Amino acid sequence: MSKIEDQKENQVTESGTSSAATEESQETVKKARHKGFYLLPNMFTTAALFSGFYAVVASMNGHFEKAAIAIFVAMILDGLDGRVARLTNTQSEFGAQYDSLSDMVAFGMAPALVAFTWSLQSLGQVGWVASFVFVACAALRLARFNTQIDVVDKKYFIGLASPASAAIVAGMIWTYAESGVNGTDISWFAAIVVATAGILMVSNVRYTSFKDFDLKNKVPFIALISMVLIIALVSLDPARVLWVGFMIYAASGPVMMLIDKRKSS
Repeated sequence: MSKIEDQKENQVTESGTSSAATEESQETVKKARHKGFYLLPNMFTTAALFSGFYAVVASMNGHFEKAAIAIFVAMILDGLDGRVARLTNTQSEFGAQYDSLSDMVAFGMAPALVAFTWSLQSLGQVGWVASFVFVACAALRLARFNTQIDVVDKKYFIGLASPASAAIVAGMIWTYAESGVNGTDISWFAAIVVATAGILMVSNVRYTSFKDFDLKNKVPFIALISMVLIIALVSLDPARVLWVGFMIYAASGPVMMLIDKRKSS
C-alpha cells in the first residue's frame, strides 16, 4: 500500500509541477504580448522601409532619379535609427530584427529591382541573374552580420555593408539618369556593377566601419573644416560625388588587402 500511495503522491506532485510550469509559461507569453515596443527608433526604421518601397514603385513608373534618391534617404534613416536607439537607451531585440528586415528591402530588393527596371531587363536572363545575385548576396550578408556581430572587430565590416553596396547601384542610376543616358545603352556595364557590388557584400574583404567615430567626443578644428568642405562638395553635384565616393570606399577594401599582403610577404 505504501508503494501505491507513493506513486499517487508522485503523480500529484508531477501534475502540480507541470500545471505550475504551464501557468508560468502562459504568464510569460502574456507579459511578452503586453510588453510593447519602443516607438522612436522603430519610426526611423519604418521610414527607411517606406523609402525602399517607394524606390521600387517610382522605378516602375519610370522615375529613376527619384528611386535612386529614395535609396539614399533610406541610408540616412537607417543610420539614424541605431544612433537614436543608443542615445535614448531604447535598444531591443525586436528593433534589431526589424532593422535587418528593413535593410533587406531598402538595400537588397530595392536597388536590384530599380536597376533591373532601368537597364538590366534589356539583357534578358543575364539581367535578372545579375539582379538576383545582388539580392541573394544582400540576404547572405545581413544573415552573416547578424550571426557574427559579437565576434567581429567593431572597427571593421567583413564584406561591403549593404547600404554602401546599395549606394553604388543607386549612385550609378542617379548619375546616368540625371545625365539623360538611357539605361539600356549601358546595360552590360550596369550588370557588372550590380553583380560586383553584390559579390563584395559576401566577400572576406575588410572595410572600415567608422563605428568608433563618436560624435560626443571633441575633434580637431580641421575635422570640422573637412566636414564643411565635404557637404559643400556634395551639394555641387550630389549624384556624381556620392557615387564616386562610395566607389572609392568599395575599392579601398581590396586595395588595403593587397597592401597588407605585400607587407606580410
